[in-house]
Amino acid sequence: MTLIAEGDELLLYMDRKRTYKVKVEAGKQFHTHRGFIEMGDLVGQPYGITVRSSLGVRFYALKPLIRDRVMKTDRHTQVLYPKDIGYILLQLGVSSGSRVVEAGTGSGALTMALAEAVRPEGKVYTYEIVEKHMRTAAGNIERAGLMPYVEMKVGDVTQGIPESDVDAVVLDMATPWLVVGHAWDALSGSGVFLSFSPTIEQVMKTVEALRGRPFIEVETVELILRRITVAPDKTRPETIMVGHSGYLTTARKVVELIEED
Repeated sequence: MTLIAEGDELLLYMDRKRTYKVKVEAGKQFHTHRGFIEMGDLVGQPYGITVRSSLGVRFYALKPLIRDRVMKTDRHTQVLYPKDIGYILLQLGVSSGSRVVEAGTGSGALTMALAEAVRPEGKVYTYEIVEKHMRTAAGNIERAGLMPYVEMKVGDVTQGIPESDVDAVVLDMATPWLVVGHAWDALSGSGVFLSFSPTIEQVMKTVEALRGRPFIEVETVELILRRITVAPDKTRPETIMVGHSGYLTTARKVVELIEED
């Protein structure tokens, strides 16, 4: 049984809309509108226990999953939604030992998911052109305990990618089409290119660039997530949903592209 230790981060869950990622420190209190919780009282307790605030409100002490860390990051930029990140990881096919180049670190949400997937033998090389964003991302990655699997670089991959023979190149940036050639050079044979773009104009330019290089399986998708309210006699889709977040374009590198007669 895993026990809560001094310095651990945990997720205090009140309900689906009210969750809090907090650090366990003796002598510290975590205050909410439903009372405060003595954090030191949690040390030595098992994850999953029920915690009562000073006002008697119930919370659950959970071990943060990577999805919790993604959604609870400090941020200066919009982070990718779990619906997109899950698809990205599946399409990339990365696992322990994989080497991934990411451009557009932002707040580090996707970086953390990638690092979790490639640990302990792999590495994520992540590029960001805004140093302020990189500092924020570094803090998020450090708190998640994933920095040993990440190499952070301030740089512009439209000017080139120094890494070679990598398994995947992932782009969350305004001009992914400018990186297609550099991505092909950096990828190993059958490696995966993926870009996240909010507008269809970006997708069109990126796909055109991909089709001008030896890439196959060029495909663009949009993922829509709809929650369902489940209750007796009123089960139905929720009124508010996450609709469009972005388009995901993927392709795989081949050594040469031979046109059929």
